[in-house]
Order: sequence, then structure tokens, then C-alpha cells
Amino acid sequence: MTTPPKVDRPGMVVVLDHTAPSPTLDIVVPVYNEAAGLERCVRRLASHLRTSVPFSARITIADNASTDGTLAVARSLAERIDGVRAVHLDDKGRGRALNATWRDSDAEVVCYMDVDLSTDLNALVPLVAPLLSGHSDIAIGSRLSHSSRVVRGAKREIISRSYNLILRTALRTHFRDAQCGFKAMRADVARRLLPLVADTGWFFDTEVLVLAERVGLRIAEIPVDWVDDPDSKVDIVRTATDDLRGCWRVARAISRGDLPIAELRRTIGRDRLDEPEVTGVPRGMIGHLVRFGIIGVASTIGFAVLYLLLHPVVGAQPANFLALLVTAVLNTWANRAFTFGVRGRDGAAGHHVQGIAIFLVGWAISAGALYVLHVDFPHADKHVDLTVLIVANLVATVIRFVALRWVFRKHLTTGASA
Repeated sequence: MTTPPKVDRPGMVVVLDHTAPSPTLDIVVPVYNEAAGLERCVRRLASHLRTSVPFSARITIADNASTDGTLAVARSLAERIDGVRAVHLDDKGRGRALNATWRDSDAEVVCYMDVDLSTDLNALVPLVAPLLSGHSDIAIGSRLSHSSRVVRGAKREIISRSYNLILRTALRTHFRDAQCGFKAMRADVARRLLPLVADTGWFFDTEVLVLAERVGLRIAEIPVDWVDDPDSKVDIVRTATDDLRGCWRVARAISRGDLPIAELRRTIGRDRLDEPEVTGVPRGMIGHLVRFGIIGVASTIGFAVLYLLLHPVVGAQPANFLALLVTAVLNTWANRAFTFGVRGRDGAAGHHVQGIAIFLVGWAISAGALYVLHVDFPHADKHVDLTVLIVANLVATVIRFVALRWVFRKHLTTGASA
């Protein structure tokens, strides 16, 4: 019997639901203007569930404000294929669609995968198994595990590895791959954790995982085989910029204590566990150098990625300035919190003002080096530019370390926390 359309959360309507109640697994496929490829994806996924998955499963097509015929295709698939339902959200946003459908689900485990099915579906059962057994709270597919087999271009590979390195350095994360579109979570955990997640776009995955680690949830990483979709609609520059903004927002919220992490840890019984910390790094001058070096490597990679992305759009000098500015702000925050162990809001504004002043010195050095290069070699390409800028930034880094030790001189007697 067809379930009539109903509103489960503000802005979300269950358009059609022929599925049996309370499946073990609810697989959400978020879609926006995917009318052309949606049926192929759903039929392939439904066939795999029938033949290879030994428990009940439902496919939820989550249309988030598509402007083409996606919703009509989703409705048709829900009418014709058992175990498929269609959900419509009035507002666009992949993260918004996942947050709403996961929290509303009556399944034991909620999952999602991208509509292009880049991840080999044979990883689905291994992904869900740790959650059904009670061993883990969240499971994620990882393209960066040693046993994963991945086919994708060099640009995406560099961006992915750089982004995850920034996360491990700046936010002290331990998971390898934040962005693989293949994740699952126990539904009871989702209902408690997801109200804290603010992002409605592509940063949603990262925010969920960062908060999950802070709360003390166990995250299982499953190696996957993954083939890049050459027709992907993801805007790399915009996504990278949004991700960096998201990192800044979440890091600031954690450092300021704006999130009820301790309360949630008590609620789910993780209060007896220590929060994740960086270990194995010595204190004092050596510890400062080690931490500064780790953050510096991540900043250099982040700068290189941003420069290469911005260069074709704005040119060499503006790309250098913007990439340096973004990474300098994140660098100051990371060194403040982790190299020199400064927590809380006191003095934060002054520290960042001084950090911007140090940034301007570094920018002047790199801009001067770039100017000299273009005078002597006017036809140098962006990769030669980048090489010269990295060398110039190494000089600026030495100056930055000395300057930051002066900025945080009041905190040097105690050293950074290990």
C-alpha cells in the first residue's frame, strides 16, 4: 500500500514509500539534478542488495531541491522497485539531505553512497558489519588505506591527501579519509550526534567525523576500491574553500567550548575515556620545532593546492596572496593551539593580528621573489612560480617561527601540551 506524502522534518517530504518498515540498513543516495544517471545507479544498487546483502535493506533517494526531472525519476523508481523510497527536500545541500534522512530513519544502521557509485559495492557488507556487531559506532570507506585500489587523476589525489593531512595536523584527527562518499552510522548514534552538525554541504562528512572522535565514538575504516567519475559535478575550488572555512569554524567552536562535547560523552557513556591528544612529541624548544614543522608541512601543501587552483582564475600574484592569507590564518591558529599550547579566547584577537603582520612579512618576501622571477624569466609557467614561492616561503618560515615564539613568549615556560 502506498504511503501518502508526509512531512517528517521541516522542509523534508516522504514522496513515496513502498518499503517494509524498519529495515536493518537504510542506504541514502543524495541527489541534485541527477535525472540522467539515477535509474542506472538505483537498479545496480538494488540488484546488489538482493544478491549479496544478507539482511533487510532500503534505498532512500534523497532529492535535495533538484530543478530537472530527478524527483519524477525517483518517484517512478519507488513505484516500480521494492525496497526503494523517494524523499524530497525543499532546500539544496548534500549535508542537509543526509542529516535529515539519517535522523528520521527507522533502520538500525544508516548509510550513504554517492550516486555515481564510484566505490565498489562489495565493500558494503564489510562497511556495515562492525556496526551491526556493536564493535563500532561509525564506519567509513577509505581510499587511502594501503590495501585500497584507487583510480583517479593526480589533481584529486593531491587535494585529497593534502586535505586529510591538514585535518590530522590542525584538528588532531586519526581517520585517514574524510571525504570518501561511502559511510555508515548506527542510527541511535546519528540521532544524538547529528543535531550538533551545522554544515549542509560537502563539509558535512568531515564535521561528523571530527565531532565523533571528540565525543569518543569508535570509527572503523574499511579499505575500498574506488574509480573516479570523470563526469563529477563537484566544483573543486569552491569545495576546497568551503572545507577550509569549515575546518576553521569547527576548530574555533571546539577551542572555545561552544559544543556540548562533555555532555554528549556522558550521555553515550564515553566520559571515562580521555579526549584524543597528540602524543609522542617532546616538550620545550624541540617540541615547538616538531609541532611547528608538522603544521608547516601541512600549510605548505595547503598553499600549493590553493595556488594551483587559484592561478588560472586570478593570476600569479593574487593567487600567491590569497593562498598565503588563508594558510597563514589557519597556521596561526594551529600553532597557537598545538605548538605553544594556548587555549581559550584570551588574547586570541591580538595573536591573530600579530599573525597577520607576520604573514605580511612573508608575503613581501614571496611577492618579491615572484617579481624577480617574472622580470628575469617572463614566460615561466605556474609550476616554476610555485617552486620559487616554496623556496621563498621556507625563508619566511624561519622568520615566522622566531616571530611566533616572541608572540607566545608568555607561554614558553610551560611548553605545549603533549
